[in-house]
Amino acid sequence: MLSKELLSYYRQVSQQTLTVVDVETTGSIATANRITEISVLQATLVEGVLHQQTDLINPETPIPEKIVQFTGITQEMVNQAPVAADVLPSYLPLLSEGVLTAHNLEFDYPFLRAEFARMGKAFIRPEDQQLCTVQLSRLMLPDLPSRSLPNLVRYFQFKVGKSHRAEADTLACWLLAERLLTEIVNEPDELLLARFAKQRIPLKYVAKLLGCSSKTAQSRLEAAGIHSRKVGRGRDVTTMYQRGEVEQFFYDQQGDSQLSML
Repeated sequence: MLSKELLSYYRQVSQQTLTVVDVETTGSIATANRITEISVLQATLVEGVLHQQTDLINPETPIPEKIVQFTGITQEMVNQAPVAADVLPSYLPLLSEGVLTAHNLEFDYPFLRAEFARMGKAFIRPEDQQLCTVQLSRLMLPDLPSRSLPNLVRYFQFKVGKSHRAEADTLACWLLAERLLTEIVNEPDELLLARFAKQRIPLKYVAKLLGCSSKTAQSRLEAAGIHSRKVGRGRDVTTMYQRGEVEQFFYDQQGDSQLSML
């Protein structure tokens, strides 16, 4: 989406109930790994936290040692816990309400869908009812070197528990969403759009905005004198562009200076 569309979307989201979720898992692949802990928190900007519930889940598979060290959730802790089929159905009504929110929703959402699919239940939330606070923080905090949740907790000095446990991470995600959405509600459009313009966005999103392949988008931007930045290492290198420059190029291609974002 363009910056003006994002601004409208986030302001609309800010008026709704956020259903914040965090899952801890045995690995990173939703179709192969399992959930070991879940927490769901519901809140609004007006009323604050309305409800939170958290459960350990027996994943019915060993937890790798590196995951134990990362989360602190041991095999002994989950062996006595109920399995997903006995825990998650009670969460389905909650997860089906409000705007589904997580810090890196692209991780949590597939795990929820996979676990419900194993029970023969479909779990699908519309895109306009999803909020990723990683994406929101990249947009609102473009100058920070990291938007990982533990680093944001330290940056804002949120009073939450140990990171990488579902209850603490869900609360941290809510506090982050509350802070950033409140700024979006209260700050003038021109200041917000100037912040948005500083965000770095990956080439694949640039190509989607321009309606062409990544290769074509890169060539067109280079020809216009718009330079990229490489982020990451090895195979994980991503080509990034500044949102403001890309959007100005987009508007210029439309031939209507009145559409300019600033």
